[in-house]
Amino acid sequence: MEVLHRRCAGFDVSKNDVKVCIRVHQADGRASYETTTWGATTRQILALRDYLIGQQVSTVFLESTGDYWKPFYYLLEDQLDPVLVNARQSKHVPGRKSDVSDAAWLADLGAHGLLRASFVPPQPIRELRDLTRARVQISRDQHRQLERIDAVLQAAGIKLSSVVSDLTGKSAWTIMRAMIAGMTDPDQLAELAIGKLRPKVGQLVEALESGRFGDHQRFLLQIQLDGYERLQADLDRLEDRIEGLMSPFRARIEQLTSIPGISTGVAQVIIAETGGDLSVFPSPQQLTSWAGVAPGKHQSAKRERNVPTVPGNKHLERALGIAVMAILRGKKDNYLKARYRRIARHRGAARAMVALQRSLLVIIWHMFRDGSHYQDLGAEYETRRRARQALHTAVKTLHDLGINVTIDPSQAAAVA
Repeated sequence: MEVLHRRCAGFDVSKNDVKVCIRVHQADGRASYETTTWGATTRQILALRDYLIGQQVSTVFLESTGDYWKPFYYLLEDQLDPVLVNARQSKHVPGRKSDVSDAAWLADLGAHGLLRASFVPPQPIRELRDLTRARVQISRDQHRQLERIDAVLQAAGIKLSSVVSDLTGKSAWTIMRAMIAGMTDPDQLAELAIGKLRPKVGQLVEALESGRFGDHQRFLLQIQLDGYERLQADLDRLEDRIEGLMSPFRARIEQLTSIPGISTGVAQVIIAETGGDLSVFPSPQQLTSWAGVAPGKHQSAKRERNVPTVPGNKHLERALGIAVMAILRGKKDNYLKARYRRIARHRGAARAMVALQRSLLVIIWHMFRDGSHYQDLGAEYETRRRARQALHTAVKTLHDLGINVTIDPSQAAAVA
């Protein structure tokens, strides 16, 4: 087998160290191996970089093991050519002997070009990813904080969440702050309601009546409300930072938000995870496979069967799932919603969800390539297309049987 990299190295990365195997292809066709162990601190990694340069290593291969690969990749990428490899891919290549280390196995596979590089975006996009992922985490923390707030109220017999749909609304927040300040009369508390909550004052009076809301509950509720507001302040700071870094991608944001279901927040995640430049994915099939929404295939001889989808970028997949749910909850009927219903009828809701996520990515790939905005085909597109196909098939079948058929133009136009 042809050797593409005559001097390369394989990394077996762990939390505290890395085993490095340098593979050198000799003139007689044999390979020599040298394995060393290095620490995972910045000083050790920089020393390792100098060592690899001195050994004239051209390429290094390392698996995407948790977050441990990141300091190695980031410190080596300027002067070497690191290749990040999906661990699942390297382990499924047959032919490995039991006594071969992970580092040597990676070096062997990489030397012969049997490893495919994973997508690692440039530094500005990596920073944007960190911010959008942090935003998701803080949003989840906020949701858990709201659950703690409701738990304090429920323990005191206060059923505010049974009347108010959103505890973060202005009325609910004002009522809870008044309770902390010492107001206990349910009639006075209910009168603090504003807007659409005014017609529910009677229900609020009953829900806010409690004989167990004392100093202990006020103390706990204040801690939980303050915690939620701190998280909101962090979210606001993140939003400002993300907004500033998204300035070069205004055109991309406009393209993405032209698709039903994709909000500005979802569009920002899509850009952060893909880099906003899908030319790194030569085809939409490669993009959907990387994202983990492509249908799995197992082929033996000429027979193919479906298998579960391979896990991909969970952050992008989650954003696409949010977009799909927004499409399904939307009041307007469109091509994407009709496509979901059609697939769900035959394959079930879960598969229809994945199929629609894949459709969104395919649409985005073509839009980015062409520089276009989304144009909805209409909810009846598939019905019309199938009718045209059925008409064409029927005419061809009759023609093959020697029967000449004349199509009424007005009827054909109605089908089209």
